[in-house]
Amino acid sequence: MQAEKQNNPELAKVAEMIADIKFAMLTTAEEDGTLRSRPMSTMQMDAEGNLWFFTSVSSGKVDEAMSQRHVAVNYARADKQDYVSISGTASVVRDKSKMQALWTPWIKPWFPDGLADPALVLLKVSIDEYEFWDAPGSAVKRGYGLAKALVTGKTDALGENRRGSLH
Repeated sequence: MQAEKQNNPELAKVAEMIADIKFAMLTTAEEDGTLRSRPMSTMQMDAEGNLWFFTSVSSGKVDEAMSQRHVAVNYARADKQDYVSISGTASVVRDKSKMQALWTPWIKPWFPDGLADPALVLLKVSIDEYEFWDAPGSAVKRGYGLAKALVTGKTDALGENRRGSLH
């Protein structure tokens, strides 16, 4: 995934954390309020804090995202105990130059006609709120943090948890 340098310094840590995570879980709401999550490959987090995904205009997720524009995107990197949760507003984008910039051969199995496929669109998620949990990088440091928390009751060595709103 491409993670551009963020114009909003609040999102720099979010971009850093999700840059190496290949798949996110995108959650949309059906008409009756039922939540649906599915794996999506994030193509980019642009400098404005927008997340970009390729999808088909005929997919259920597009209908759901356009009906209930609020979506959630969640990232997990279990080996590092890093987690990011994003709430945002979805929109469908048909910008061919943006598609060209984000295109990768890894998308071709789903869209054999490539950029010429009439069903191919971009799903853009503009971040409204975020929360992340960033644990220490090594198992030894995580073990130390847990031991310290058990002895002292202080959880500062277990990592950082931050929540923010862009509005």
